[in-house]
Amino acid sequence: MKLLIKTTDTDGRLSMVPEYLEIPWDIEVVDPDDYPAFERALRGAIAMISMSWRGRMPPAPDLRLLQLPGAGTDEIDFSMLDARVAVCNCYEHEIGIAEYVLGAMLEWTVGVRRMDARFRSGDWSGSHLCGPRHGELFGKTLGIVGYGRIGREVARRAQAFGMQVRACSRTSSNRDALIGCIASMEGLYELLAQSDFVLVAAPLTDATRGLFGPQAFRTMKSSSVVINVARGAIIQQQALFDALVQERIGGAIIDVWYDYPPSHQISGRPAALPFHELPNILMTPHASGWTEGLLPRRNRAIADNLNRLARGESLVNVVRPAVSAA
Repeated sequence: MKLLIKTTDTDGRLSMVPEYLEIPWDIEVVDPDDYPAFERALRGAIAMISMSWRGRMPPAPDLRLLQLPGAGTDEIDFSMLDARVAVCNCYEHEIGIAEYVLGAMLEWTVGVRRMDARFRSGDWSGSHLCGPRHGELFGKTLGIVGYGRIGREVARRAQAFGMQVRACSRTSSNRDALIGCIASMEGLYELLAQSDFVLVAAPLTDATRGLFGPQAFRTMKSSSVVINVARGAIIQQQALFDALVQERIGGAIIDVWYDYPPSHQISGRPAALPFHELPNILMTPHASGWTEGLLPRRNRAIADNLNRLARGESLVNVVRPAVSAA
């Protein structure tokens, strides 16, 4: 059986897939920008690993599985993909992201970096001897927008710190064993008004694009901190910048952005607006889930689905099931 991988995905992120395959696959690498070669490669391919399927795509008469090596489906045009092809995604990033969120909230609240910088110059401010006291996560309210795998992993850790956790989601049931009641998205503004930290963990869809605008930031507490580990476009760029400049909210912890450098480049500003000049934001380069454990877990999960497909078993993490030909 033939497995297709794009050249753009051969940067080492999928290198461990073969060692987890129980049934040998004929793995072919193809440049998607070379349309004739891509068209030839798709003939006979049973599965393909890719985060993207959009625009002018060659026919894929034998394809049965489009396996995403990540979670997001915003680069998949399902209307361009034959209904007989199952689409599955892959997670395993929720552990690293949850640890990032807790670490960032702790840093925001305790301020270890700030204390370290002052103390290196001999300043004892913030000690039990003098100066302001730092905060605690204990007793604070965390509001989670989008209660999927990331939201649940964060909630579990936040509760261990004594935080109160609330969530709203368009897909979850009204009850959850971990945090109790989950509101629908109609309860978003009530959640924003109650929360000391607001975690954006929803997928980017037509419904969530630009979800956080001026009204959302006016609804939040003036001391609240918004955390975005989902997609930059869920928060309107100008609205976030204005809320920070005008101190309508306490601050922001942002890991996902509006502008990304071209592939294999590592320099460039992440937005059109100068967020880097603001003192009330923590900025990281989409790194929250990029941990040592991520790739082994993801490679194993991808290989598991390929093994299942080869054995004729049910697939896991199905985003869109295949429709059998009549």
